Amino acid sequence: MANQILFLLLLGTISLVTPQVVRTLYPISGTASSPSDDGSSPRITMQRPFVYFGRTYNYIYVNQNGHLTFNAAWTSFTPQRFPLNGSKDLIAPFWTDLDNRQNGHVYYNQYTSGSILQQATQDINTYFPSMSFNANWVFVATWYEVAYFPNSGTVTVLISGGQYSFVLMNYGIIASTVKSVQAGYDTINSAHHFTIPGSMSSSATGSNSNFRLSSNVNVPGRWAFRTDYGSRGCTFYGKSDTEGDLLLLCTFCNTNAVPVSDKAEFCNAQKGDLNPAGRGIA
Repeated sequence: MANQILFLLLLGTISLVTPQVVRTLYPISGTASSPSDDGSSPRITMQRPFVYFGRTYNYIYVNQNGHLTFNAAWTSFTPQRFPLNGSKDLIAPFWTDLDNRQNGHVYYNQYTSGSILQQATQDINTYFPSMSFNANWVFVATWYEVAYFPNSGTVTVLISGGQYSFVLMNYGIIASTVKSVQAGYDTINSAHHFTIPGSMSSSATGSNSNFRLSSNVNVPGRWAFRTDYGSRGCTFYGKSDTEGDLLLLCTFCNTNAVPVSDKAEFCNAQKGDLNPAGRGIA
């Protein structure tokens, strides 16, 4: 099987390195979904199969309300906390009630050659330095200037190559809202799931958005996950929270990526991945 990468990109003005340095993660271009409230793209045939935690998919849907699904379109506009313990594989870079009938666009595009694959290969090898990875497919979904955040957006990128697959989420400046937002991913029966710290709280959006200011790859606003097989909770530069190094990795994530003040939230919010005593997998 060829290497695969899946990127989910929420783009507008994207912050990198410092909040003052901005650029887009991947091109804002491609097919635009029809403007709608609670709509979706048509069924998209992926040009390479994508492995998502042991399941292989050939189709994907880019849903207006900030999530992607594989088996069918999904209209849900009311976010719920992960884990859902449900029957759906779900990637949710920005699950909330969005409406682009008046402004904004939802784009999707995929690449099998050229500079985008070179960029994806470089990004993955930077974020997962123990691997020797070559991307052969990139899928980019962009929620651009949609709904209540007209000056920015969110980009999600799916990347694959060989037996490997990855999801990247990138966040720009996100205007404040009273709406709840869930960000991360979930799987059937929630065997694997991740919640980006700040989800379902006031720190999801606004000038102090944890999505934009924090990271698990030491690049503010960027989150990277390997999704061909599972890990839970804290990951930092490709390392996952296996029981033996969980506490050390949570320290990494909070001192190098997630603000130290959010340490307890980050290490404890992932479906109770730490037990009440703070040791091991719950």
